[in-house]
Amino acid sequence: MGHDHGHTHGMTATGRHRNRLIAVLAITLTVVLVQIVGGIVSGSLALLADAGHMLSDAAGVFVALLAAWIAARPASDLRTYGYQRAEVLAALANALVLIVISVVIFIEAIRRWGSEPEVQTDVMLYAAIVGAAANLISLLILRTAQKESLNVRGAYLEVLGDLLGSFAVIAAALTIMLTGLQAADTIASIVIAIMILPRAWHLLRDVVDVLLEASPKGVEVQMIREHILSVSGVVAVHDIHIWTITSGVPVFSAHVVVEDELLSARGADQVLDKLTTCLGSHFDTDHCTFQLEPASHAEHESHQHA
Repeated sequence: MGHDHGHTHGMTATGRHRNRLIAVLAITLTVVLVQIVGGIVSGSLALLADAGHMLSDAAGVFVALLAAWIAARPASDLRTYGYQRAEVLAALANALVLIVISVVIFIEAIRRWGSEPEVQTDVMLYAAIVGAAANLISLLILRTAQKESLNVRGAYLEVLGDLLGSFAVIAAALTIMLTGLQAADTIASIVIAIMILPRAWHLLRDVVDVLLEASPKGVEVQMIREHILSVSGVVAVHDIHIWTITSGVPVFSAHVVVEDELLSARGADQVLDKLTTCLGSHFDTDHCTFQLEPASHAEHESHQHA
């Protein structure tokens, strides 16, 4: 006997703030273009690194928008979970791009070290100030929304990180203007690359966990097993599987052995309702599937899965 509790949700918190994310994405991409042009004209590696940093932020905002869009896509017989894994694939691409950007910046910084070309600090400084101002505007746009949605909060933190990158470029430009130390540009670019790598690694690790269907972070399988066994009438539980379809969508399934007399229609419904309530309070998911088995069938089941 199987049982599943699923619910259709309205617009997600991310979806409600979609226009804010679109505005931030447009601002970020505009500044990326300004900084790329400014970096080429001025010869500043730090400015180009910051452009790469902002491009990664744009990718992060795009992933948040993608998550809002796929959440509204209906499931079908061909794709029973809809397109929810699209967010994970986009995040994978984002992580790989971040790593490539960091490696390219490091290689170029090493190549330049000791023979830094002269940087046009005025262009470098103006472009960095434009980037910092744009980041501040984006933070104001997302300030209230980030309290309601994890996806929006992720985009907010990415923009905040890029603001620090813009400050690094501004500091490098001022250092060169005041001291003539051209190496400040190379040092700033390395600092920005170092800021990118941890986020790329963290994102890549989370994506791999989802694709390998690892248990969601913070979920203790043993604790869930104990809670299931505490439900009246439950004798044993096996074949517990917990995985994630995409961020914020965990899924749970288990074979639950119950006392034979509870497998009447009314008894089974009562057990399933208790199990669903139990899982809902200890494991945040609407996707719980239970297969109820009579205790008299347990020995056959144990041989089958030995």
